[in-house]
Amino acid sequence: MTPFTPLEAAVLPLDRAHVDTDQIIPKQFLKTTERAGLGRGLFFAWRQDPAFVLNQPRYAGAHILVAGENFGCGSSREHAVWALMDYGIRCVIAPSFGDIFYNNCCKNGLLPVRLALPDAQRALAAGRLRVDLATQTVIGAGPAIHFEIAPAVKQRLLEGLDEIALTLRRLPQIEAYEAMHP
Repeated sequence: MTPFTPLEAAVLPLDRAHVDTDQIIPKQFLKTTERAGLGRGLFFAWRQDPAFVLNQPRYAGAHILVAGENFGCGSSREHAVWALMDYGIRCVIAPSFGDIFYNNCCKNGLLPVRLALPDAQRALAAGRLRVDLATQTVIGAGPAIHFEIAPAVKQRLLEGLDEIALTLRRLPQIEAYEAMHP
């Protein structure tokens, strides 16, 4: 995983609530365990509309998605997180998230930021934001906005450690244990 460093980027505004994982990445894109290439399926049905935000040239290269409440609800497809990341999204800001989606974000290096509805609406209207995980702040939509995140999740994201990398940190202890129990 890539460590999460302060991110200053354009905002991709998705002013919709209850966006489920099937809308993020439809079922026809779930036939692979490869993460590369899934960005082409991101919001596939909605992208058929030329007016959809991902089709707007001014949002090309945006790395921060700001959405409505309950983003990522629905099924547990990890592909939804992979598709967002493959497209270039590094942070999703919303008032609330589907629980499984939120955890999948944390496990894969995509920073999910919960903001109160008024703060999320301010962020939605911002053209650019700076998200600093170390200080747990979102800057660029008026006064700095503080967000909460579990300390262990914060540390893993800052260091770029997934669950395997965390386990491998204990490799000497694991090897010593295995050597004592052949």
